[in-house]
Amino acid sequence: MPWERINRSIKEQPGFINKTWLAGVGNDSAGGFYVFDTIENAQKFVTGYFPAEARVFGVAQTTRVFDAMATEAASLDMNSAHHSGHVSIKPGAFVYTEVQLHALPFDQVAPWRELNPKLKQQRGLLSKTWLSGLHTGTPGGLYAFDTLENARKFAVEYFPTEAADLNAAFYTRVFDADVTEEASRGMGSPFYR
Repeated sequence: MPWERINRSIKEQPGFINKTWLAGVGNDSAGGFYVFDTIENAQKFVTGYFPAEARVFGVAQTTRVFDAMATEAASLDMNSAHHSGHVSIKPGAFVYTEVQLHALPFDQVAPWRELNPKLKQQRGLLSKTWLSGLHTGTPGGLYAFDTLENARKFAVEYFPTEAADLNAAFYTRVFDADVTEEASRGMGSPFYR
């Protein structure tokens, strides 16, 4: 993966703030969690730059835009590195989740006040940034874990029970943070400050 070239190109995109590179466990996928100054700049990125970059590699792509302001209180409560939280231990893994729930405002659809205390008890959890899909309200999150083992256990054992309690279909991905640390540092990722 040509990290340096891609990092330089991404840094030139309007409104770009930072990126945490993500490397899929068991599937050799590459991607990232990007932060932009406005929803409009994020939309320009996912409709312009990102599809063009995926074409260079000849791969299909998946993108989603989330409303950071809709989830700010819930994310602050989970020590989100993207909302002024501080992660003092270097992450060993990341987990991405998304749950199919109604397209309502985040506070109406995601019972985060009940879920956060349970999530905080998960072994090795360092941080969670809550996500709320733009135009969909679909809740989810980017979690940072201390080890790949704890991340896998969360994604395979715990998270399916949370989705079942919500009676909803879900999507999870586990990422190895160690293989992308250097590339993420070069992009200002808040996990490596």
